[in-house]
Amino acid sequence: MSLRAAWRERRPAPEEQERPWWPSRSTGALQEAHEWSEHIATPSRRPTAMRKVAGVVGRADVLASIFFLSSILMYHGCSNRQRALWSVVLAALSMLAKETGLTALLVNIVLDLYKSWPGARCSLMVKWRWKGDACARISIALAGLVLLATARVALLQGSLPAFSPQDNPPAFHPSFLVRLMTFCYLAAFNWWLLLCPWTLSHDWQMGSVPLVTSAWDPRNILTVAALVVLIALSYRCWIDLEFQRHTPAAVGLMLLVIPYLPASNLLVTVGFVVAERVLYLPSVGSVILTAYGIQLLWHRTNRRLLVVGTAVLAASFAARTILRNQDWRTRETLLRADLAVLPHNAKLHYNFANFLKDMEQQENAIKHYKEALKLWPSYASAHNNLGTLVIASGRAEHHFLQALKYNRDHVNAHYNLGKLYRKKNRLADALKMIERCITLEPHFVQAHLELLQLKNEDQKRGVLNKLLELEPRNWEHYVLYGNWYKGRGLLPLSLQYYTTALRLSLETGDRRGVAALRAACLVLRQEGQWARALQFINRWQTARGDVRAANARALWTRAWRLRSELEGRAALYARPRTTPDQTKSTCLDYSRLELRSPEEKHNKKADLNTLLHEAKLNNAKDKNCQKECAKKVSIPAQYKPIHNKSETGRKSCSLRKKEMKDTEFTPFVSDHLIKTY
Repeated sequence: MSLRAAWRERRPAPEEQERPWWPSRSTGALQEAHEWSEHIATPSRRPTAMRKVAGVVGRADVLASIFFLSSILMYHGCSNRQRALWSVVLAALSMLAKETGLTALLVNIVLDLYKSWPGARCSLMVKWRWKGDACARISIALAGLVLLATARVALLQGSLPAFSPQDNPPAFHPSFLVRLMTFCYLAAFNWWLLLCPWTLSHDWQMGSVPLVTSAWDPRNILTVAALVVLIALSYRCWIDLEFQRHTPAAVGLMLLVIPYLPASNLLVTVGFVVAERVLYLPSVGSVILTAYGIQLLWHRTNRRLLVVGTAVLAASFAARTILRNQDWRTRETLLRADLAVLPHNAKLHYNFANFLKDMEQQENAIKHYKEALKLWPSYASAHNNLGTLVIASGRAEHHFLQALKYNRDHVNAHYNLGKLYRKKNRLADALKMIERCITLEPHFVQAHLELLQLKNEDQKRGVLNKLLELEPRNWEHYVLYGNWYKGRGLLPLSLQYYTTALRLSLETGDRRGVAALRAACLVLRQEGQWARALQFINRWQTARGDVRAANARALWTRAWRLRSELEGRAALYARPRTTPDQTKSTCLDYSRLELRSPEEKHNKKADLNTLLHEAKLNNAKDKNCQKECAKKVSIPAQYKPIHNKSETGRKSCSLRKKEMKDTEFTPFVSDHLIKTY
C-alpha cells in the first residue's frame, strides 16, 4: 500500500467526507461580517447526477501491476546480472506506486530457486555453475528487497499507518481465534471474487463482512475448501519439483499467493477487509491456472464441450464487466447498486445520505444518516452531518456532542458546535470550541473566520493577519481587513487593503470582487475624491471588457461630467445676493438645472397654469430682462433651448416675480454614479 493509499485509507475520499457547516469558498466579504456570520451556507452543489465516477483509486494498482510484470520479465528473460539490476529498479518503481510491488523481487527469487533446483542436483559442476549464475542474481534480488523494504519503513518513520475499527473491524477484536478465522475466510472470499465476481462493491468497510465468531459458522466451509485446493496445488508443484512438468501451475500459484500476502491481514494490519483493487496481480495467477487447466483438459475431455464451456465463461465475465461499468457511470447509480448488494454497510448509507444532501433531498438524507447510525452507533461523521440537518428541531447539539464523544478530535464537530453556540449567544462555549478546532487543524480557514466574529475589535487584528498568512491571494480577506481599519477610522489604510483586494479579484477573474470596488468607492466618496472613484470604476469596467459594461461606462462618464458642471453652476447661483443689481443680473431659471425625482416633477405640474398666467402679464418686462441678461451671463448651448419660448411655451421669466427674494439652492448630486454594474 502506497503512501497515497495509506493516507486515503485513513481519511475518506472527497465524496465520502463529512459535509462541514460552512460556505465552500466565500468568506462573507460580499456582506458585512455580522451578516455573513448569520448565514448558514451549504457546499457548492454541482449536478452530481451528471458527474462521472472514475476509478482513480485503481490507477496506482494498475501502474504497480505493469512494473511488477515488467520486473519479472526482465529478471527471467535472460541469465544476466545486469538484467537482474534492472529488475530491481522496476520493482522499486512498482513499490512507489503500491507497496505490493515489492513482492515482485520475492516472486523472482522463489521462481529462480524453482527453476534452478533440478540442475543443482545433477552434478557438482552444474551445482558450481548454479552457484556462480543463479546465486549472483538471487543475491542482487535479495539485497534489493532488503534495501527497498528498509527505505519504505524509513518513509513511514518506523511505524505502520494507524487505522480505526470502522476500517478493519476484525483487526481490533480481542479474540485471536476470531481474528484468525475471519482473516482466513476473507482470503477465501477474495479468491471466490476472482472465480465468481458477482457480489461487488466499491467499499467493504463497517460490517460489510460479519466476523466469524464460531467454528460452526457455515462460511468456514468456504475457508476449508479454499485451503484444501491451495494445499493440493502446492503438493502437486512440490512433487513435480524435480522434473518440472507443470511449471505454469507453479508460476500461477506463486502469482496468486505471494502478491496477496501484504493485503491478507495475516502479516500486517491494513485499512480494509476486502478491496477489489488488490486483486489485480492475483488475478494474473488465476488466469494462468485457468488457462493451464483448460490446456490439460484439451487432451482428456470432449473438445467441443470444452470450447462451449470456455466461450460461456468468457461471455459471462464480459457481461458482468458491462453491467458493472453501468453501475460506475454516476455517483448515484454506484451507491444504489452497492446498497442493493450490501444493505448492512453503514458507510454506504452514509455516502448515499451525503449524495441526497447535495441534491437537497433533506428528508431522505436524514433517513439514511439514521440508518447508518443504527448499523454503526459510534459513527462520528454521521452524527456530525445529521446534526447539520436537524438544527430546526433542536437535536443538532446532541448529535454534535455524540460525534465528539466517539471522536474527541473531530474537527468539523467542534466547528459546527461552536457556530451553534454562537447563534445561541453562548459566546464562551463557542470560543472554546472554535479554539479547539483551530488547535486540531491550524490551517482551517473557516474556523479562523468564525473566530473573527467572536473576538473583540482590539483582538481581531491577529486573526486577520493569520487569514492573510493562510491565504495571501484571497481578496475577501483583504476586504475584511479593510472593513476593520474603516471601523477604526483609518480610511487611508482601509483604502490600501480595498485596492489590493480589487487587484487580486481582477487577477483571479472573480467577478464578486465588485464588493471591493464598492467599498473603495465609498471610502473615496467619504473623503471627497470623486474623480478617483470614477477612475476606479473605469478601470474595473475596462478590466472586465464586456460590451454592456463599456456602454454603461460611457454613460456614467457623460453623467459624471454633466453633474460636475451642474454642481459648479449651482454653487455660483446659490451665493447670497446683497444688491438689487446682482438680483436682476440674471433671469436663468437655475431650478430647472436641479435633478428632481419623479414625485417632485409631478408636484410641479400643478403650478404650470399659474406660471403661464404670470408670464402673460409680464411679457413686456420679460423681453427687456432677457436682453440685459444675455450680455452678462453666458449659458452653455445645451441649456439655451430650455428658455426658448417655442419649446417651453413661456412668455416671461418666472424669476421676475421673485427678484426681491433671496433663494437658497442646495446642490443635489446622486449617489448612483458609484453604483457598480
